[in-house]
Amino acid sequence: MSDINVSKKAVIIGGSLGGLFAGNMMHRAGWEVDIFERSAKNLDSQGGGIVLQPQVVEVIHGSGINKNWNELGVRSQYRIFYNPDGTILDKQLAPQIQTSWSLIYSTLRGNLGKENYHQGKKLQRIDSQKEGVTAWFEDGSHRQGDILIGADGNGSTVRQLLWPGEAPTYSGYIAWRGLINEEQLPERAYRDLHGNFAFATNQGSHILGYLVPGINNDLRPGYRLYNWVWYRVTDDATRESIMTDKNGVMRGHSLPEGYITQQWKSHVYEEATRLLPPGFREVVQATKEPFAQSIRDLAVDGMVKDRVLLLGDAASIPRPHTAASTSKAAANALALRQAFLTHPTDIAAALRRWEPGQRHLGKYLRETGMSMGNRLMFGNL
Repeated sequence: MSDINVSKKAVIIGGSLGGLFAGNMMHRAGWEVDIFERSAKNLDSQGGGIVLQPQVVEVIHGSGINKNWNELGVRSQYRIFYNPDGTILDKQLAPQIQTSWSLIYSTLRGNLGKENYHQGKKLQRIDSQKEGVTAWFEDGSHRQGDILIGADGNGSTVRQLLWPGEAPTYSGYIAWRGLINEEQLPERAYRDLHGNFAFATNQGSHILGYLVPGINNDLRPGYRLYNWVWYRVTDDATRESIMTDKNGVMRGHSLPEGYITQQWKSHVYEEATRLLPPGFREVVQATKEPFAQSIRDLAVDGMVKDRVLLLGDAASIPRPHTAASTSKAAANALALRQAFLTHPTDIAAALRRWEPGQRHLGKYLRETGMSMGNRLMFGNL
């Protein structure tokens, strides 16, 4: 049941978390919603783990889904900081919940009808006027709406079409990532890392890890996954080589699980021996298929053009150290819902209300993430 009954249509480009946040919130504001995802296949657990933030829980509850925090992820107890030799630098009691991309995705997608989610729809062009917008797709189809929401991630086609001067910039380092079943953690890794949120820093190297839900969002002990993220300073030429997969295909800013070349897989294992404390070294070397992403920065100067708006990573990309990429998209969607509840019949007024605070949030998180990341990766230990 919606909050207010208005006959408006939202066309949402991008079927990942940002699109689902926006779709669920606009539906609750009384809008008809259609989400268009470019992939013809079901999306997988891209990126692995997520720190669960209040904004994400607020979207879930605001969508009418009755789940508590413990049903949405795995609790860690301590934050532990290790020296490179494996001794403990600091240990703090800091309980928090970590979740997975997959669990949040499946929870929110299941809340929308199948008829509202369209796969295999690659955006080709946008016709936007003050009174409406039309999205045209590569298969020749099109869809008209009162607004179009570009929630298609950090490689956003919507942004490229209407904001061609806005593009992410490379930070100077990448993130190696991995997932391993908690029962497969080697002995030292289990003892040092299991059940806690752990960190270790070395020159040009920063790693962290925590437990997340397992396959099919399983929260039972023994069936969960250990998620690790290892940031490494990497020049442009090396980054391009890493992002070229085992089939010779250049993957851009993201290398999926299972596509790393043997050369770079061996490199990851060797560097783990040289740079990481014993627990993290064991978990990295026990991971059969590491994957990778480039760390990039973006915050657009404007998020609205006529009836088109950018949301989530399409508009701004905070570095992962902020733990804010997913929560920012949720915050964007929550604010959008409130703007249209405040101005249910005046789209221009709603967008004017929505944009300034969300633009400021994106720029603030970009600057905060750059400061945190540069200090960790390029500062003196």
